[in-house]
Amino acid sequence: MVAAMKARDSLRVETLRGLSAAFTNELVASSRKPTDELPDEDALTVIRREVKKRKEAADAFRKGGREESAEKEESERAILEAYLPSMMSVDDITPVAVAKKDALGITDKKDMGRLMGAVMAELKGKADGGDVKTVVEGLF
Repeated sequence: MVAAMKARDSLRVETLRGLSAAFTNELVASSRKPTDELPDEDALTVIRREVKKRKEAADAFRKGGREESAEKEESERAILEAYLPSMMSVDDITPVAVAKKDALGITDKKDMGRLMGAVMAELKGKADGGDVKTVVEGLF
């Protein structure tokens, strides 16, 4: 944040201040002191939540015809995504999904939800849910 302030990058400063506030809110919501340190796993969860908010807001702005606001949300999302680990590609998810399908003995499409849950549990935080859904649907 200090580097962004020195560079006079107001969008980055604003985004990082919002993220800091989200961290504090998460601490308070989990009955901890605002001055405590947020564990890395919780911090990544908060960042993912903020990225998702930005994506949904940009979509809503586009539907409402407010392209300038949508672009601002997309810029903020890009800043936040820089702090997330890279996600697995569809090609990397497929072998995991196939192995889980075989391990659970799933043959019917009606058990797709169970397979989806098992794959998401194994790849928690490593793969995007939309990509996992695409791969799982492709197996049936």
